[in-house]
Amino acid sequence: MARVALDADIVIAFLDPSDAQHQRAVETLGAHLAAGDQVLVAATVYAEVIIRPLQRGTDAKVDEFLGAIGAHIVEVGRPLARRAAELRARHSSLRLPDAVSLATALLSDAELLTLDRGLQRAADREPDR
Repeated sequence: MARVALDADIVIAFLDPSDAQHQRAVETLGAHLAAGDQVLVAATVYAEVIIRPLQRGTDAKVDEFLGAIGAHIVEVGRPLARRAAELRARHSSLRLPDAVSLATALLSDAELLTLDRGLQRAADREPDR
């Protein structure tokens, strides 16, 4: 069983059939779920994906989904925050939320699942990959 760390975009697209990247998210994440991979979600990713559902009153759907897939919410403590800051300092195009997603993957020895090509390029350039 492998580990995967989810970026917010893949969760958002997976849960929204009208999202332009929904099918890609379903195929990407679905393969890992079928394999029984452990799913990690940084607390900041959870916060990012729950905003719109809270506004729409559909937040229970997000929590049910994360519970159903056995997602583990990763707290953002000092080591994770520092690693994200190091990534952000090294990759100036990375936004801090993306750096946290990547740091979660790196510190957890997990594959990062993202639909963001720029974030994926940064992940591919990391030496501890």
